[in-house]
Amino acid sequence: MTQVTEVAVLSTVDEPNAHDPALAEDEEDGGERVEPITEAGEGLTPSQREVLERCLHALTHAKNDSHTLAALLLITRICPASQLDKPTLRRIFEAVGLNLPHRLLVTAVRGSDSATASLPPEELLSLGTALLAALSTDPDMASHPHLLSTVPLLLGLLADGPSQTQGTPGQNPTAEPPSGPDGGGGGSDDVGGGGENAQEAPDSTPRLDQAMAADCYQILEAVCSLETGPEQLLSRGAVPTLCRAIEHNQVLSQEKGLPLLGCLLSGRSREKAWRKHPELLLSLLARVSAHFRQAQGQARLDQCSRLMQFLPPPGVATESAALKAVVSALWEELRPMTQARLTPAQIGPLLVLSACLLDLGGWEPAGPPKFCCLLVNRACVEVRMGLEEPPGTEISAELQHTLTGCYRIMEAAMEQACSQALAQSEAPAQPAITGISLQQSRQVLLVLQEAFAALIYHLSQVDPSRYGDPFVFATFRSLCAWLAEETACLKEEVTALLPFLIGYARAHLMGEGPDQSLSHWMSEMSVGEEGGAWSGSQALRYLLPALCHLSAEDGPRKVLLSLEAPALLVEFVSRGWARLKGRAGVATPRDPGLETACSALLNFTVTEPDSVRNDPCFRTLETLLSEALPVLVHKPALLVLAANLCTLGLMIGRLMPATSGPAESGPRRFFSAALRFLSGALEGPGPRPGPVAVSSAWEAWWGEAQELWRLGLQALGGCVRAQPWLSALVREEGWLAGTLALLETGARLPDQRTQEALEEALCALAEGCPACRQEIGGRMRAGRAEGALGGMGALRKTVGVK
Repeated sequence: MTQVTEVAVLSTVDEPNAHDPALAEDEEDGGERVEPITEAGEGLTPSQREVLERCLHALTHAKNDSHTLAALLLITRICPASQLDKPTLRRIFEAVGLNLPHRLLVTAVRGSDSATASLPPEELLSLGTALLAALSTDPDMASHPHLLSTVPLLLGLLADGPSQTQGTPGQNPTAEPPSGPDGGGGGSDDVGGGGENAQEAPDSTPRLDQAMAADCYQILEAVCSLETGPEQLLSRGAVPTLCRAIEHNQVLSQEKGLPLLGCLLSGRSREKAWRKHPELLLSLLARVSAHFRQAQGQARLDQCSRLMQFLPPPGVATESAALKAVVSALWEELRPMTQARLTPAQIGPLLVLSACLLDLGGWEPAGPPKFCCLLVNRACVEVRMGLEEPPGTEISAELQHTLTGCYRIMEAAMEQACSQALAQSEAPAQPAITGISLQQSRQVLLVLQEAFAALIYHLSQVDPSRYGDPFVFATFRSLCAWLAEETACLKEEVTALLPFLIGYARAHLMGEGPDQSLSHWMSEMSVGEEGGAWSGSQALRYLLPALCHLSAEDGPRKVLLSLEAPALLVEFVSRGWARLKGRAGVATPRDPGLETACSALLNFTVTEPDSVRNDPCFRTLETLLSEALPVLVHKPALLVLAANLCTLGLMIGRLMPATSGPAESGPRRFFSAALRFLSGALEGPGPRPGPVAVSSAWEAWWGEAQELWRLGLQALGGCVRAQPWLSALVREEGWLAGTLALLETGARLPDQRTQEALEEALCALAEGCPACRQEIGGRMRAGRAEGALGGMGALRKTVGVK
């Protein structure tokens, strides 16, 4: 406890209390007074330990609050609270509980009459906060409901001072926590109780001094350090209250309140706090950034790390004019700092802050092209210097933090490069920074390539024992971002790294990696699936776009086959489907990872028919498809995923050997669903002739699904040739009749490629099924083929119609 507390309690020990037999016996030990410990780390002497035991005995057997306070006073005279060991604190807690300090605070705030009227309110506050501060050093006590119930009152003290705390919003400071075994016994709300001897409370206004403020912050910091501590503080109004304390420049608000608020705005609680209090936090950010701009030299560099804590997460308040103004003003200050000569220790926080600003506003507010190129160059240089070290060199935590920020700058440059490459597909990718010259863009791409080569070098040295290292994951993720867009450069190095990339993704997906520290870090960073917890599949999700590109190239694909990459992809799809099934009855969002995994598997089915026929994982995939597609056909929001699964199943089906006799239930169920799905893409003009159009159900997704639909029709033709029984199913399901009717009434199809895909499927049916050929020929001979059907020359030739 603080010295203020000891003096406060001493003033309350009147003559009757001082002569209490239990306490009097404790004060006398062989006629000598026991001196308190004055140096940290010193142990208790035997005589001090004996007196402490007597005091604890007196505390346990105290008959009222006055006896309890006197016993606590004696304990503090023997050993300050900060030097009490954990078992002793536990005994004090069991004797006093958290009920007493709560009632001390309530009595001080209410100013009600009590037997301790001679104790001024500020001294009651001092004793109550000091007791809570001492007890909060034990995590079990810090998480106790009684202590948590005092949080709104403590926040009110810090923000408004003692005289205003009674009106703390959202909490009744006079409400006593529930009594119980740990509550320290009964008693009235006011310390010492009331009754006939109750006196008028002195008319004084308590003042929160620095010692009390320090105790309050110590309690809040102890709560915040708990696993659920930030959530506990957020739910009790910590953000608006601390903002108010900082705005009014209350005691220790800058030294203690601002760091505590920064802690609340980090990790898992960050997004929730910003979504709940955007205006307050934007105002706070403006204030903190103003202090940053006013600082000079090293002081400004030191504030970079603090400033990052108060930036909103990407996607929150991004359209706010106030945020855009803050970001622009910060870039104004960062530009000359980035251009200055700085040591590695100085440039690190600067680059990390720049990465955060890029996340919020992109390149546009960053500045002219020359500065943007310089920023990318400095980030790439730091990455090369940090990663191109001899094997076995340990990277410090500070450097890891810097490099992670540099990765984000590099990724931002790549993202801009890709957005411009879409418009200039034949031109080399170049960062779409307004006004950048061709020479500058080539220089940026060169330094990016060199930096990503350093990432490859570093990851090539990582062994499985480090798979749980968060920095390894950050490096892996950044390289995947590069590979998602650029696989032509460094092709040999990337191919050589594939064993690590696949091994790393597989270890996390299958739960083989030592990822406990990584799981905690991902949880703190709020990186998970659909906002949920880290599940291990995130590593493979980042690698999937690269696998799509690499599985389309002969050399890398052979390596991927040797690493059993298709089996890994099938396992990922199986888990994704299991997760979708678990969401039955609720809205199911799209999962781009599943769609990308299907695209990679599709590359293998197109280019590696022997592997598809012989690899058992594709039999597992067939079983999954026969279960999933009939369900997905009825989920419009998942149409693109259904298109992927339908086409993938048809491409596999065309490679399977013909079956004798009736088809098994699984394949029949899949093909029935596939035919229904394919027939829903187009709709006719109605009773009058007109063009065939994309159906309303498909219209929103046609841009993404049309190529899959066409490929599925072509694969359907291959399936009909490979599986003779399928022709009968095509007629039974009504696909043939419906398609012919659509083509008869429709004057033209949406495009030539759509017509070619339909014609190929119809030709396969006509060639392999006499009944189908007769039905198609009959329609053409009947003279009703003025529509799109009549324009299919290859089909006319197949059925023998001139």
